[in-house]
Amino acid sequence: MTMTDGATVSFSQMKDGTKEDYVLLERLEEPYRAGTADRLLAELAAQADDTLSGYKITRLEHGLQSATRARRDGADIDWVVAALLHDIGDRLAPQNHDRMAAEILRPFVREEVSWVVEHHGIFQSYYFGHHYGWDRNARDRFADNPCFQSCADFCERWDQVSFDPDYESDPLESFADDVRTVFARKAYDPAVTRSGEVIGLPATI
Repeated sequence: MTMTDGATVSFSQMKDGTKEDYVLLERLEEPYRAGTADRLLAELAAQADDTLSGYKITRLEHGLQSATRARRDGADIDWVVAALLHDIGDRLAPQNHDRMAAEILRPFVREEVSWVVEHHGIFQSYYFGHHYGWDRNARDRFADNPCFQSCADFCERWDQVSFDPDYESDPLESFADDVRTVFARKAYDPAVTRSGEVIGLPATI
C-alpha cells in the first residue's frame, strides 16, 4: 500500500523489515495518530444517522446530552470527554461497546474515568435488566472497587437520564477542542492516568 508521500517499506513480511523501514513507519504514523480526535468526532457525527432504532433520540444526541450534563455539572475535561464518547463503540461493537470505548480512552484519561466507561454497561443495566429477567444488581460484584460510586453516579446523573428529546444539548462542535486536547496528550502518561486516584463526580448543587 502506498503511503501519503509515496514512500513504502521494503518488506512484505514484518520479520524482514529493516530499521529504516520502521523509522519510516513511525514517521508516517505520527500525523495519523494526531488525527485520532477528528476521526472520533466524525464517528460521533455519523451516529446522527446510523443509530439504534426505538429510542426517541439518536445515539449522537445521547452522547451530547450526557456530555452537556457533565459540563453543566462542572465536571473536568476527562469526565466531559468520557461522557461524550462512552457509547462510541455502539456501531462496531454493540455487544461490548463499553469496553471498546474504554480502550479508546484509556491511554489519555484518568484511570478512574476509563474504569467507569468500561463498566458503565453493567451498571446501566440496573435500570432495565429486570425487564429481561437479568439480575439488575449485577453491578454489586464491584461493590468493593474504589470506582464503584463514580460509575453508579455517572450512570444515574449523566447516562440513564440522557434520552430526553426535549433536552437542549450543546452542539458537537462545542466539544471538539476538549476532545482534541485529551487525545493530544502523551499516551499512558502517569501524570494523566493517575493510577489509584479516585475523585468522583463533582458534587451536585
